[in-house]
Amino acid sequence: MKTTDWKDKVGAILDVWYPGEEGGNAVAKVLFGAENPSGKLPVTFPIEEGQLPLAYNHHPTGRGNDYYDLSGEPLYPFGFGLSYTTFEISDLYLNKAKFTAKDTIIAKVTIKNTGLKAGSEVVQLYVKDLLASVSRPVIELKGFQKVYLKPGESKQVSIEVPVKELQFLDEKMNWIVEKGTYRIFVGNSSKNLPLKQNVEVE
Repeated sequence: MKTTDWKDKVGAILDVWYPGEEGGNAVAKVLFGAENPSGKLPVTFPIEEGQLPLAYNHHPTGRGNDYYDLSGEPLYPFGFGLSYTTFEISDLYLNKAKFTAKDTIIAKVTIKNTGLKAGSEVVQLYVKDLLASVSRPVIELKGFQKVYLKPGESKQVSIEVPVKELQFLDEKMNWIVEKGTYRIFVGNSSKNLPLKQNVEVE
C-alpha cells in the first residue's frame, strides 16, 4: 500500500481496514477528537513499490538493504501508530541476566504520557538472536502491553516472554532453544526501539 504520492497533502492518515457497522461512528469520534487513536500497524508500508516484499522481521542480507536511489527503510514500519498525545518510554529493567529454557524473561519499563491528552500506548518488546547456527530474523516481536495514561501520568509496565518462545527450527528441522546471547529491545514500533539490553540463555 503506497501513500507517498499523497501523504503530504493530508493532515493525517486514518487506517481503518474493515471497521464493521459501527465504523462510521468510530471514525467520526477519532476525527473529531472524542476518542484518541492507539492502534499500531500490523504490516509495513513501503516508500516505493520497488522495495517489496518488505517486512520488519526479514533475514539479514549481508549487503545492506538500500538501493542505488532509494533507502531500504519503510515509510511506516510494523508497529507504528500515532495518537493525539506523546509518550516517553524509559528505565528498562530485566529480572535476570542469565536464563535457562524453563525461565521467563520479565522486562519492566516506565512509560509516561508527555502530552496534553489522555491516551493509550502499545509498548512493544522485540528480540534479536545475536549469533545463531542458522539464519535468523533481524528482530522478532515477542510481547507487548497496552497502557492507558492521563496527561503527565507514569506507570511501570511488565512484559513477560517465556524463554521457550525463543525457539526456532535448526538445520535438521528440529525446534530448539539455542544457547547464546539475545538482545532485548523495547519501544513503540519496530523502528523506534530506544531501550535495549543483552541476556544470556544457558
